[in-house]
Amino acid sequence: MKVLVIGSGGREHALVQALAKEPGVTALYALPGNAGMKEALCLPGDPMDSPGVVATARAQGIQFCVVAPDDPLANGLVDALEEAGIPCFGPTRAAARIESSKVFSKKLMADFHIPTARWAAFDSPDPAREYALGQPYPLVIKADGLAKGKGVLIVQNAEQAQEALHSIFDGGLFGASGSRVVIEEYLEGPEVSVLALCDGQNLVPLPSAMDHKRALDDDQGLNTGGMGVIAPNPFYTPEIAERCMQQIFLPTVRAMQALGHPFRGCLFFGLMLTKDGPRVLEYNARFGDPETQAVLALVEGGLLTAMQHCRFGGLSAGDLRLKQGSACCVVMASGGYPGRFNTGYPITGRPEGVLLHYAGVKQQQDGLVTAGGRVLSLTATAPTLKQAIDRAYQATEQMHFEGAHYRRDIGRHALRAEGVT
Repeated sequence: MKVLVIGSGGREHALVQALAKEPGVTALYALPGNAGMKEALCLPGDPMDSPGVVATARAQGIQFCVVAPDDPLANGLVDALEEAGIPCFGPTRAAARIESSKVFSKKLMADFHIPTARWAAFDSPDPAREYALGQPYPLVIKADGLAKGKGVLIVQNAEQAQEALHSIFDGGLFGASGSRVVIEEYLEGPEVSVLALCDGQNLVPLPSAMDHKRALDDDQGLNTGGMGVIAPNPFYTPEIAERCMQQIFLPTVRAMQALGHPFRGCLFFGLMLTKDGPRVLEYNARFGDPETQAVLALVEGGLLTAMQHCRFGGLSAGDLRLKQGSACCVVMASGGYPGRFNTGYPITGRPEGVLLHYAGVKQQQDGLVTAGGRVLSLTATAPTLKQAIDRAYQATEQMHFEGAHYRRDIGRHALRAEGVT
């Protein structure tokens, strides 16, 4: 089967590596991919150009397409490919609204009694400012639309809230994505990411994960797209998993069915384990980055079968073969990320015994050079979390580019939860 993966980051490289091992894949392509994806033939193109992607897929005789990034999903790329007779792993534009509109997802949770934070939505500044004045702090302000994982502000007092709302509505902080905002209660507790495969009716969760969003150690600095992940998450016990399945996961799938937009693809649940039980922080309509790198490292096989069953129906837990143990992914970024940074620096090193996933890179005559904020990630697996973390950090010492920045505490909080120092 000829398979095409849409996207160019570390998440897509992890998907490409996993699919390359599947016996049913006879030819593997990525659009546009990146220069580090040696397991696939990279095709030129813009994922936001749906007619262009369809034309390229037809020309290559693609038989199955995996649409990974959020923007093309929200833009209806799956709809366009399906209309052209090319089956896809990924939600339709209508189903992808569960991520592309915070207001849509919050209304869904309210209407179907799915636990989440207290919230209100606004499309003009004055009512939002008035509402914020009467709320307890801290408070969370979110852009309604997609914002590359950076459309969330946590404000500590009324003055910060007014400044944030001014920046969003009057200063265009989030562009068109911030034309509407959701203001919601600040929740506390361990965060958990759960990626689940869905066929519109059935849902199969993958191993849980713990993301590290802040740029600096000890959860300091600016929010990023993600600086590292461990899986599974030790705070996500079997008892909590069952509660989430009954109160959050299955009700969400049934809600999308009831709304006439059955979700097929990867549904990402961002959860907060509060003292009052699990709450939904956010939904994503696709694999997360860098969660995918760690989670897929714990999948031994069956990914293509599971993806096909998501599209055609009949998904079951038996489709995937999972390995025991833990995974740790460490992201190496350009110095200054997520702020201003320089690119064009040569990348050297090739650690053994870990998965290397490239993201912000390009090819020059002498090899790969940096070309983005998050440059690459290194993922190690091992029988224990401590061993996986140690292996991942040993690998970072063997990769080099000028100004390389990475957190040195990925998984530290999880180790403490396990009683390991």
